[in-house]
Amino acid sequence: MQLKEPAPAKLNLALHVRGRLPDGRHRLETIFAFCTDGDVLTAAPADELSLEVTGQFAADLDAVEDNLVMRAAQALQQSAGVDQGAALTLTKNLPVSSGIGGGSADAAAALRLLTQLWKIDPAHATEVAPTLGADVPACLFSLTARGEGAGDQLQLVDAGVSGKPVLLLNPRAELSTADVFAAWNGVDKGPLGDWRAGRNDLETAAIEQVPLIGTVLAWLSVQPGVEIARMSGSGATCFAIFDSEATRDQAEVAVPREWWRLATFLR
Repeated sequence: MQLKEPAPAKLNLALHVRGRLPDGRHRLETIFAFCTDGDVLTAAPADELSLEVTGQFAADLDAVEDNLVMRAAQALQQSAGVDQGAALTLTKNLPVSSGIGGGSADAAAALRLLTQLWKIDPAHATEVAPTLGADVPACLFSLTARGEGAGDQLQLVDAGVSGKPVLLLNPRAELSTADVFAAWNGVDKGPLGDWRAGRNDLETAAIEQVPLIGTVLAWLSVQPGVEIARMSGSGATCFAIFDSEATRDQAEVAVPREWWRLATFLR
């Protein structure tokens, strides 16, 4: 028996950095949304835990034993007191360190998949998720949500984007989340209300480190049919929401060959 679970790409429709939390992490207000495409994880029963990584970006991942999928599996195993293993295979379709939650989405998919395989209480996955990263709780649900705190205090919302065509672009540049947050200028520009009127407060810091992000955003913003174009998370991936599938596909055809792209839809 082999089970299969998607690990949808995550977007931050807006991301406001409001300051610091008592534990030193940045205090955020964000809207999470998820795409219909991303990485894919499969699992089959086994005596031990193992992970095989395939796909376009497999070579860019850290050592398998330190991969977030393995860390999630081991943490869930310990939390639930499970002595079973699993043979996991991750198909890595999303770029690494790119602001679209690849590692967090993969970890969340592992929690969902192994909860089903091991027939354990889903409460264990909910308990383990925040220990793996601030985005993992949102990715565990993979539903549109407002995130506060470090992004891990969640409230489901209707952002009016379900089914919308979206184009993701990355100039094939990895960015360290920690480095981008460290370069944030510390200015609180105000709360997040309507996400459409919001912003990504990390864009300036990310563009300073990878100027091509500015080029990608400028390119996206002038495409016919674009309703909004922003950077996701700490970059370097940017996205544009389009008024129709046809205009999105028209833009995808024109994307410079050297950039990674994904034409998809919002869930």
